[in-house]
Amino acid sequence: MPKRVLQGVVVSDKNAKTIVVEVERRYTHPLLRKTVRRTKKYHAHDENRAFKVGDQVSIIESAPISKLKRWTVVEKA
Repeated sequence: MPKRVLQGVVVSDKNAKTIVVEVERRYTHPLLRKTVRRTKKYHAHDENRAFKVGDQVSIIESAPISKLKRWTVVEKA
């Protein structure tokens, strides 16, 4: 099964070797037919501390690295 790749914005880089990425998904509400925005935050591994707040990044699924980290940064999007 292929690994999921998500794109989002870095909202925090204060942790050691970890960034927090906010991913937004949009979908049409089934009853109201209105576009709804939902956001979710993911903790991602950033070995070299190369990414700063506000950067657009791509993250990919990985094996668990810590209690919260299950994603790794791939590149700047």
